[in-house]
Amino acid sequence: MSLGDISTLLRGGVLQVLMLASPLLITALVVGLVVAILQATTSIQEQTLTFVPKIIAILLMLAFLGGWMFSSVRDYTIQLFQMIPDIAK
Repeated sequence: MSLGDISTLLRGGVLQVLMLASPLLITALVVGLVVAILQATTSIQEQTLTFVPKIIAILLMLAFLGGWMFSSVRDYTIQLFQMIPDIAK
């Protein structure tokens, strides 16, 4: 296994993590921004108010995208296991 193969594996793993985490992180960011704007306009400065909407939004996104996330991780894992014989040479 060459250095190029190792860097390809690492790049694929990092891209997989970013692809799976980005919808959840973007959702949390958008919900947090909306709640912050609502807090600023209404002068409500409750710190715990941001957590509940974020948690609900993330759970909804997990329910909506969970199947795609699982199949993506499954395909990537199968691809890695199929590469094991080539690595062992």
